[in-house]
Amino acid sequence: MSTCSSVSRDLDEPIAGTAATAKTWLLLEQPGPWGAKALTSSHLDPALGRALEAAAKGTGVRIALIRRPGRHADRGTPTARQVYAAHTTPGNAWLHGATVRDPRRLLDLDFAALGKGDHRGFDSVLQAAPHTGDPLALVCTNGKRDRCCALLGRPLAAELDASGVGGIWEVTHLGGHRFSPTLLVLPYGYAYGRAEAHTVKEILSRAREGRIVVENCRGNSAWERPGQAAELAVRTAVGEYAADALSVVRTEGAAPRWTVTVGHCDGRQWHVIVTQGAALPPRAESCGTSVLGSPARMDVVAVRELTTTTALAG
Repeated sequence: MSTCSSVSRDLDEPIAGTAATAKTWLLLEQPGPWGAKALTSSHLDPALGRALEAAAKGTGVRIALIRRPGRHADRGTPTARQVYAAHTTPGNAWLHGATVRDPRRLLDLDFAALGKGDHRGFDSVLQAAPHTGDPLALVCTNGKRDRCCALLGRPLAAELDASGVGGIWEVTHLGGHRFSPTLLVLPYGYAYGRAEAHTVKEILSRAREGRIVVENCRGNSAWERPGQAAELAVRTAVGEYAADALSVVRTEGAAPRWTVTVGHCDGRQWHVIVTQGAALPPRAESCGTSVLGSPARMDVVAVRELTTTTALAG
């Protein structure tokens, strides 16, 4: 029986511009099994999960649960949990970590400030500090959301962990099940699909150098989908792989056509035309549903560098 990921791979469905959107990620360690909506269907207190969801709504913060790779037998409530916050906007990308004994302390965070990239409240409330270890690679393994994430994601996380790669965590949900195995790399916020162990090792090696791998990259979570596709197109066109070099300056238009202005830290700018189409043929977008659909795809149809005069006028 075909899975959503095998069908997507066989169709060579475009992957750019499909990353989950979040300027800031808040990650809470929660061992044990996860349900489809993990914040309220795991061994985390569901009342706390609902409160965290409410606190983060509309702030630009996306909350996910993480756990160490391996077996996930219920070992009871952990005495201490790892917490990370990461902001992904280029030029202000950061990753801070803390250890908490009571996860309810996360409700004391200023989520609006966190979403804007201000880590001072996170640091003071949780006695957090900048993360000085390896970049984080969050591999989606939540089989209750989609079986592809368990069938493909869990072996990938286990292989990476067993080979000594640092910073590997399983994560609850990154969207895009059909691109499994999927992962998110922090602090820079670039998501990847159809990942294999050797490519993840290369991605993390480059991330340690502050650089980006564009192959099988879904985009930077700091941007909306047209911006994700546009930024990756400029990177490919000019061979720019420094993580903080490019930003989405503005996005004009609406579906199915946008003009995205991508800026370089050296002052150069590009206009990128992005159109939205349907990934055909219609099929189930997830193994968790039998409803046929045509996933939206982002297609870059033009990349044009602006002259200095044009950029100033714009």
